[in-house]
Amino acid sequence: MSGAGRRRGATFTALAGRAVIVCAMLVYAAASPARFAEPVGPVQLSARYAALAGKLGQNQYDRPIYLESSESARDVGGEVYAVFDYPFAVFTSALRGARDWCDVLLLHVNTKNCRVVEEDGRTLLDMGLGGKNDQPASEAYRMELDYRLARSGPDYFAMQLQAQTGPLATSNYRILVEAVPLEGGRTFMHFTYAYSYGLPGKLAMQAYLGTTGRGKVGFTVVKQGPGSEPQYVGGVRGAVERNVMRYYLAIDAYLGALRDPPPERLERRLQAWFTATERYPRQLQETSRAEYLAMKRSEYRRQQAAR
Repeated sequence: MSGAGRRRGATFTALAGRAVIVCAMLVYAAASPARFAEPVGPVQLSARYAALAGKLGQNQYDRPIYLESSESARDVGGEVYAVFDYPFAVFTSALRGARDWCDVLLLHVNTKNCRVVEEDGRTLLDMGLGGKNDQPASEAYRMELDYRLARSGPDYFAMQLQAQTGPLATSNYRILVEAVPLEGGRTFMHFTYAYSYGLPGKLAMQAYLGTTGRGKVGFTVVKQGPGSEPQYVGGVRGAVERNVMRYYLAIDAYLGALRDPPPERLERRLQAWFTATERYPRQLQETSRAEYLAMKRSEYRRQQAAR
């Protein structure tokens, strides 16, 4: 090999080595310990309600909700602010326990199973994530969420979930639910869903958005011309907006079924969740009602047998 060839080879080797080091650093960063999303407290949450009152009363969702999302070089997150026609005491008593949250999360089309595990003084939600079809728990991606009831008092409620790793090489999952009472026996809730990703996660997400997730959108309108259909946000922000809406609808369906006798609540939750998703077919339509109900009934049977 000539001197020039050796120099080019050395340069290529050095660059490749640097790329490996950079990727290793990014993987290490993605695997760093997860952190809980921090509650804002009753005063700030009440102020947020006052600021959003107009948008909660009139919006594209035909529901008293406000949805927003954000994306940075390492993080993506979605938030829903919502008013529920349930007294604060009903809201907090229904959503205080870890097992309650397993039942809520299992309504999501991608949640295959969920069980509560007590381990070394921690309460974990051991979840399985998968596709939009019925599949055994052994084939699902396992995800452990640390559960923490941060506060449950007469004027403020806060519950946190966090996981160190997730699917598609993502990490640092944070879920936060906080609420305050409103006049007229209502409750104002703030729901946050966020996660992080390094280079491997970004590449995996790009592959998903280029295949299975191609053409899928969120709820934020990024462009609206006169007389034309609105253009919605896509990509990672679109994905997180779809998920945060699904989780909000799961909470609403779970609360709505509390009026029914316990043996009837599961069916009422499933029917209510699917009916609610049908109001947003552009974003949330994934499967038929019959397929969703059959899948979820099977998953719940397996979960009850495991308990």
